[in-house]
Amino acid sequence: MDTKSWRIFLDASALISGIISQTGASAAILDLGEAGEILIVLNKFILIETDRIFEKKFPGLIDDFRKFIKNLDPIIIADPSPQEIRAAEKVIDKDDAIILAAAKRGNVNYLVSLDTKHFHSKKAKQYFQCPIVTPAQFLMEFRKIFEKSQ
Repeated sequence: MDTKSWRIFLDASALISGIISQTGASAAILDLGEAGEILIVLNKFILIETDRIFEKKFPGLIDDFRKFIKNLDPIIIADPSPQEIRAAEKVIDKDDAIILAAAKRGNVNYLVSLDTKHFHSKKAKQYFQCPIVTPAQFLMEFRKIFEKSQ
């Protein structure tokens, strides 16, 4: 599989981590997206939530975040419908259902999240039917596929 066609949905935890720590796995995923090696997929909710978190907790980085998103030019998908959110609520915490439903709607290859308590549950993984991984796990998978293609 050509990694340049991989659609990777990042939740707010992975997105924030990638902006704040430029040396971690989340930052490496953002670098891959910026370089066009993978496609970063976000929904409107994630953008708004992440912007709100930066304004509240990291106000000195809000402009950097906004510039980075503009430069990254991710694929922005519509938020899931109320029905899609309700279906996701059956397998994940209510606050996270919109994210899981959006990733499923976005027809992505991976959902990347640092929230191992909620997103990495057996029920969430069965519902999503694609890998739900941490940033480090995603990079290991990417590296395996990338090395095979060389």
